[in-house]
Amino acid sequence: MLDCAKPHDKITTEVSGFVLEDVPHLSDYIPDLPTYPDPLQDNPSYSVVAQYYVHVDDTVAQQIVVHKNSPRGTHFRRAGPAQKVYFDSEEVYACIVTCGGLCPGLNTVIREIVCGLYHMYGVHKVLGIEGGYPGFYSRNTVPLTPKVVNDIHKRGGTIIGTSYGGHDTSKIVDSIQDRGINQVYILGGFGTQMEAAMIFEEVRRRGLKVAVVGIPKTIDNDIPVIDKSIGFDTAVEEAQRAINSAHVEAESAENGIGVVKLMGRYSGFIAMYATLASRDVDCCLIPESPFYLEGPGGLLEFVEKRLKEQGHMVIVIAEGAGQELLSGSPSIAYKQGASADKILPDVGLWLSQKIKDHFAKLQKMAINLKYIDPTYMIRAIPSNASDNVFCTLLAQSAVHGAMAGYTGFTVGPVNGRNCYIPFHLINEGEKRVVITDRMWARLLSSTHQPSFLYQKDITGGEEHQTSERQNHPETAD
Repeated sequence: MLDCAKPHDKITTEVSGFVLEDVPHLSDYIPDLPTYPDPLQDNPSYSVVAQYYVHVDDTVAQQIVVHKNSPRGTHFRRAGPAQKVYFDSEEVYACIVTCGGLCPGLNTVIREIVCGLYHMYGVHKVLGIEGGYPGFYSRNTVPLTPKVVNDIHKRGGTIIGTSYGGHDTSKIVDSIQDRGINQVYILGGFGTQMEAAMIFEEVRRRGLKVAVVGIPKTIDNDIPVIDKSIGFDTAVEEAQRAINSAHVEAESAENGIGVVKLMGRYSGFIAMYATLASRDVDCCLIPESPFYLEGPGGLLEFVEKRLKEQGHMVIVIAEGAGQELLSGSPSIAYKQGASADKILPDVGLWLSQKIKDHFAKLQKMAINLKYIDPTYMIRAIPSNASDNVFCTLLAQSAVHGAMAGYTGFTVGPVNGRNCYIPFHLINEGEKRVVITDRMWARLLSSTHQPSFLYQKDITGGEEHQTSERQNHPETAD
């Protein structure tokens, strides 16, 4: 039974409670498309694989921890090569664009899309769109070949450049149509994936045989449904360097305090995982967990207590934490210019000054505070080994999906298996740390910090947290 909850959504439900959130296919709106044998069948690299084609009915469950009488729940189409493809390799003209801020792993994904198309499918025409979305209609492009991209994975940033804003759906699709491009690979975060969905809808409206594929990119790890996005592992690892430096500085001084600000505008995943990995952090502050400074149980009281106990401490704070304290209400201003990102006041500097002012008033304890902000150092580095492998699998999965005729999807891991996820699910809202689940409890047991929440705040938030767990079960463990 096909149940379309929204226009064009492909949702299949069965009596057993099995729900397939399927992705669009070119054949949904272009009839009588020819198919071709998958070139992988003649690829010697894959000849040793017992079963390298993904079965058309293979799906991946969103929730893998269930009760014996639970419905089977939501599933996604498993990523991988198909026995039949919907593009003749010689006719494929692909393009790649990177949008938004920098992130470790962008060059690796670019490399593996180009090499995957070339070596697995014999596609020799791949174009890099320079400078983000505006590159489509400003005619800034560069041909990409395996030779051009051979060692770019060793560099940070993106060889084709990036930018914020500049999205004009009609102009972009005009450019795609005029150039004869028929596969579009879009690397970007939450906002970029929303804009990719708009490109897909316009392509479908025009009836073009163009596969539009999103690849999730954000070190904040705030894209819903998927386990993680590219660059996150590298960001957590690089954050260790800043935390280690802060710990050395704090431990080497009398009443030393190291404050480290990490990225995390609305989601505190980097701060949480870096804290857990470090074991040198005494307090971790994230946007999802409110805190207060003054009075019993407040942050300043905890700082005093920790300094008396061990003579030093390290505080990690995500950039979006405590914003409501800076001016009495959420303090957000819009940037001028192309970027739609919002400027947040520097909470790290603010917190550092508050701590200094507090101890200056006490006149009982002289402190030595060092503030470290490694934000752009983390964004600009090459991806580590783990992310390089992850980027390779994502890129190859994206290529397999496009060649198989799927479109209008983002590729990402769900419970460790790469899947094709429809744009509308990716764009429903950003993923958050759930502070009533085990991972946050593990952090609290590591840092031994208080929750900084009044009991009424905890009670009042229970309903919201329950809703978050249902919407984003991947954060529960």
